[in-house]
Amino acid sequence: MRALPVGAHGLLLELDTADEVGALHAELLRRAAAGTLPPVTEIVPAARTVFLDGLDAPRCFAADLETWVIPQLTAADRPGVEIPVVYDGPDLADVAALWGTTPDEVVRRHAATTFHVAFCGFAPGFGYLTGLPEEWHVPRRATPRTRVPVGAVALAGPYTGVYPRSSPGGWQLIGRTDAVLWDPRRENAALLTPGTRVHFVPRDGARDTETAR
Repeated sequence: MRALPVGAHGLLLELDTADEVGALHAELLRRAAAGTLPPVTEIVPAARTVFLDGLDAPRCFAADLETWVIPQLTAADRPGVEIPVVYDGPDLADVAALWGTTPDEVVRRHAATTFHVAFCGFAPGFGYLTGLPEEWHVPRRATPRTRVPVGAVALAGPYTGVYPRSSPGGWQLIGRTDAVLWDPRRENAALLTPGTRVHFVPRDGARDTETAR
């Protein structure tokens, strides 16, 4: 872990893997809930970093971090969400070709994978989900779409994502869901938050009317 002060009250922690980021983020939240973490206004995980803001003494906190024992995350440590998906995306056949298999097998593999939200960004409610093995990583489309529909389930590089609103995008679209990713009226506006365990559940037929809660 490398600790880099940011301004007077910020600290950027650089780690080697997404799993390390997840474990550190979970430990920070545990200590904050237990009241053993120094006052902090923000804890923001990203692909290989965790940023903390509002620290009174960032350098002292960084020195204290060196003494921490951070346990690896287990499935029991992560809340779970199931997202219903109709796997009929326009890029499903292209992903099957990249994987050297059939569209039905892409669906089976994707639905059998346990994903975890590594971090959030791009748009409110958009989570970057990890879990696919490296041999199933796919490139972005050579030509991005000017409009990706809300609820599109997509792949790019090591990530799976679900578009919480319509926007331009270059990810490979393999399906669609009616799950509401962002709703300010909920107690937790974002359905997917860092650390959440996610399973995609195949659904057949027309657009599903069930909304994930």
